[in-house]
Amino acid sequence: MQAPWSKYFRLGVVHFMAYPEVAKDESRMLPTIAAIAADADFEVIELRGVKDPALRPKIRELCESAHLTATYGAQPIVLGEKLNPNSLDADERARALVRLKEAVDEAVELGAKGFAFLSGRDPGEADRQKAQEVFEEFLIELCDYAAEKDMPVVLEVFDRDIDKKAFVGPHAFAAEIARNVRKQCDNFGLMVDLSHIPMLYESVEESLTAAREFIRHVHSGNCVIRDKSHPAYGDLHPRFGIEGGENDVDELAEYLRWLFNIGYLAEDRKERPIFSFEVQPLPGESSEAVLAGAKRTLKAAWAKLEL
Repeated sequence: MQAPWSKYFRLGVVHFMAYPEVAKDESRMLPTIAAIAADADFEVIELRGVKDPALRPKIRELCESAHLTATYGAQPIVLGEKLNPNSLDADERARALVRLKEAVDEAVELGAKGFAFLSGRDPGEADRQKAQEVFEEFLIELCDYAAEKDMPVVLEVFDRDIDKKAFVGPHAFAAEIARNVRKQCDNFGLMVDLSHIPMLYESVEESLTAAREFIRHVHSGNCVIRDKSHPAYGDLHPRFGIEGGENDVDELAEYLRWLFNIGYLAEDRKERPIFSFEVQPLPGESSEAVLAGAKRTLKAAWAKLEL
C-alpha cells in the first residue's frame, strides 16, 4: 500500500547515522544498506565516504538493484578531517577544496545524485565578513567542479554555538550566501534539518521562511539541548520523542505544515523532493527499531495535517 506522503516527497534515510558502526567497520556497509534497500518505504539513501574502493561498485549495484536513489554526505569528511572551507588561511581552504573535489568524484563513483557538506568552524563576529567572502568563492569553485559531473551541491545549515559551532549558521545567513552563489551556480542549494532548528534558537516558521527559495533537501530528526548531562546532548540525532528531546509528533507535524506553506512540498512539483530521517540509536538501542519509530512518528504527524 502506498504511503500517503509518497506523492509529495521521496522518503530517505541517512544511512551512516542510522547505522553508526559503519564509520569504524566498513564490512557493515553492505548488510546495513541491504536492510534499507529491502524496506520499500525508503526511496533515498544518504551515504558517507567509502574508503575501500572495492566496495564502491558493490554499493552502487545494490542501490541500483533496489531502485534506491543514493546521495552523498561529505559532512563526516569535513568534521572528521577538520576541514575548514571558510578558513581565512588560503592553504587550509585549498586543502579542503582538494579533498571535497575528491569526495565529489567518489559520489559519482557511487552513483550518487546529490552531494552535501557543511561549513567549517565559525571564526567569530569580527572575521565573519571576510570568511563569507572567501567561503562564497570556495562554493563557486566547488559547484563549478560538481557541475561538470552533473552533481547538485547542498550546504547543510548547522548550529553556531552548541555542538558543531559551524560558520553557517542561522538560516537567514545561509540564504544570503546561497543568493550570492546562485548568481553563478544553479546547481547549489541548502539543506535544512529539523534537529538543527532548535540549536539555532529559531522557530520552524522562521527557519523555513528565511531559506525557502534555496532549500533543495531536508532532514528530520531530534536533538537535546536543555540538559548537558543527557547522553544525547548536542547534535547526536536521537530518536523522536526521547525524554528531554525537542522534537516529536507535534514538532514534526509543524515542520511538514511549513514545508507545504513554503512550497517545498506540493503536488505539482516536477520532481518529488527528498525528505530524509536523520536519527541515530544510542548505545544499546536497535537501528531498526529507531527507524521504525521514526516512520511511526511521521505517520502520526501526517495524520495531523489537513490536506
